[in-house]
Amino acid sequence: MNTAIDNLLHILDLEPLEHNLFRGRSPQVGWQRVFGGQVIGQALVAASRTVVEDRHVHSLHGYFLRPGDPSVPIIYEVDRIRDGGSFTTRRVVAIQHGHAIFSMSASFQVREEGLEYQADMPDVPRPDDLPSEQELKEKFLAFAPENVKRYWERERPIEMRPVDMTHYFSKKPLPAQQYVWVRASDPLPDDERIHQCVLAYASDMTLLDTSLFPHGTSVFSPKIQAASLDHAMWFHHPFRADEWLLYATDSTSSSGSRGMNRGLLYTQEGKLIASTAQEGLIRLRKKEAE
Repeated sequence: MNTAIDNLLHILDLEPLEHNLFRGRSPQVGWQRVFGGQVIGQALVAASRTVVEDRHVHSLHGYFLRPGDPSVPIIYEVDRIRDGGSFTTRRVVAIQHGHAIFSMSASFQVREEGLEYQADMPDVPRPDDLPSEQELKEKFLAFAPENVKRYWERERPIEMRPVDMTHYFSKKPLPAQQYVWVRASDPLPDDERIHQCVLAYASDMTLLDTSLFPHGTSVFSPKIQAASLDHAMWFHHPFRADEWLLYATDSTSSSGSRGMNRGLLYTQEGKLIASTAQEGLIRLRKKEAE
């Protein structure tokens, strides 16, 4: 197993402190703040550990309240709001330095059969028809800005194959949509909850950036102050996060220094397994605004 995946599984393996209380740690990779997907994934782990095994998460809704400090642990406090006949509800608060940095509600359900419908998967190139990350690095990194280089050169637990790389290099306004194939970069344990938590971690990647496409910029631009404000996710079917999933995202609005983004996650066979929505801060830094 590669180091990045091993580290991801390690940070998702929270330390139990007390009944409903867990401690999580952050990877020491030089980030100034904790990656939002990490907090979502760890909060889901904390909630899941208080729920019986035959109930699986079907939705989560979270708010990012303060930047996370990667140099100190994060305490996750779980409130067992309800254990019903079919649904279980949990509320999780992530705490650092005596303050809440993230709050999340999550709902779990017993598996049920019912009506079936889904939106069709977009017709895009398959991951095997796209350059690998190594090929992308060899072809593009020499010409990329320094912060983009650092992002792509770092060993990461999630492998990504963008269908189109234009927005990394162009300042031309683009349609507010993108397609990226994603998967864990190494096989994961055969535990459905691990796959759900890894996908929750990955779901914060690329989503916010979509709202910047029409403005000809990206989250890597020094002109932009970008941060996730909230994050919602719905799980529709079982899946494996170590198999290729198409993350199809679009943006419906940017206003008030915020961007609204939506995402759909499909298997290669075209099954819709999860949906996401997120509003993020896309504020022009003061000098640029003036």
